[in-house]
Amino acid sequence: MAEEQTAWQGFVEFSPHFVKRDRIQHVLFDFDGTLSLVREGWPQVMLPMFVEMLPQTAGETQASVEAMLMDDIMKLNGKQTIYQMIQLAERVKERGGQPQDPLWYKHEYLRRLDQRIAQRKEAIRDGSLSQDEVLVHGARHLLEKLAEQDLPIYLASGTDEMFVKEEAAMLGIDHFFKGHIYGAQDDYRAFSKKMIIQRILSENQIPGECLLSFGDGYVEIENTRDVGGLAIAVASDEAHNGSGQVDSWKHQRLKGVGADVVIADFRDVDLLLPQLTAMPAF
Repeated sequence: MAEEQTAWQGFVEFSPHFVKRDRIQHVLFDFDGTLSLVREGWPQVMLPMFVEMLPQTAGETQASVEAMLMDDIMKLNGKQTIYQMIQLAERVKERGGQPQDPLWYKHEYLRRLDQRIAQRKEAIRDGSLSQDEVLVHGARHLLEKLAEQDLPIYLASGTDEMFVKEEAAMLGIDHFFKGHIYGAQDDYRAFSKKMIIQRILSENQIPGECLLSFGDGYVEIENTRDVGGLAIAVASDEAHNGSGQVDSWKHQRLKGVGADVVIADFRDVDLLLPQLTAMPAF
């Protein structure tokens, strides 16, 4: 489908299979990279750790190893962090190494990530960094707009639930979700975005086409598409928040898993939302 608007302020791309929905009844958001930038730069923590932990083999280059591991990491973006650690353990094993328990890898990664973001979190708390500087551009406006329509809004993240709740409160957006904030659990089999989507549909007795989701990872896009929902890929350039341009890696990969629309951020939601649904409310 060609772009129908000529007044976009940022990047907006409709897929050829996009179909406007008769009605949107519930909205699901991913957290990191979709709404929150508290953990911006996390791949620059995970990738070096994976390189460090991986046994080297003859004939490979640093670049080829990094490319392989980054592909592993980003293909699992959106799932619980533990799945990336399980994949690392499998890579270590296939190279003849003795992997640590995936939970050990996860705790070590979180320790390193916490060192990276601790100063950022403190700056938000003391006000030297504003909340909106650490939200994807336009995110608060979108949440306010959805709340005005009394649409139930859910948050589901692959980050541990305790951190998601803490950081959503830190950013002043937790109240939009009215208790519907979900994240990774110690028992990783007890949570998935697919499970949250199924719960939304079954508890509210709605068909999948009434679900709208926003995310920057494979998982939420695929899970939404699998039930017939409308999947908006937020291909946010996290390191240049507010640029209005997409991260090219996210753009191509999220298009490839069936995103209905790809956007850079939320600057164009006032124009975009009416195009997603026939509901007059927007």
